[in-house]
Amino acid sequence: MKGDRVEIVVDAGDGAKTYEVGATRAGRRVEVVTRRGQVEVSELTRGGTPVRTARFMASRVIAVVEHPAARPRKAPSAPPARA
Repeated sequence: MKGDRVEIVVDAGDGAKTYEVGATRAGRRVEVVTRRGQVEVSELTRGGTPVRTARFMASRVIAVVEHPAARPRKAPSAPPARA
C-alpha cells in the first residue's frame, strides 16, 4: 500500500548506514525476503512485478524495520437488527 516502507540498517565498517525502500504509488507493496545469505527488499506492483529491488549481505544487516502505512479506521458498525 502506498506509504508502506522498510528501513534497512547495514554495518558499513566505519559505522552504520540506513537505507529505505518504500511503496511510491497506490497499489504497490514492499516485500522482504531472506535467501542464500542475502536480504532482498523489493517494491512490487499489484501483479507482483518488481519495480525496484535492494539487496544486502545478511551478515552485514543490523536491523530491518517495517513501517506500515496508516490504515483508515472503519466506523463501528451497528449491531444487527432483530426481527
